[in-house]
Amino acid sequence: MSGAGQLVKMANDIASFFAADPDQSAAVDGVLGHNQKFWDPRMRRKLVAHWQSHPAELSPLAAAAAERLASMPVA
Repeated sequence: MSGAGQLVKMANDIASFFAADPDQSAAVDGVLGHNQKFWDPRMRRKLVAHWQSHPAELSPLAAAAAERLASMPVA
């Protein structure tokens, strides 16, 4: 699995965990918060780049988090 493929799998797994939250906005916040807290900036940039070119590979929740992440400065 490529580096981006592994990041997509991880992002979708994280999204699956937060999908149990009935509040969709809170679920997106949870995925985004996890990515910001535990992923280094290179991983976040790579995920955003992959989402921009292959959005269908991310679950809807992971894609929503990637979209928000794309609009934020990445250190």
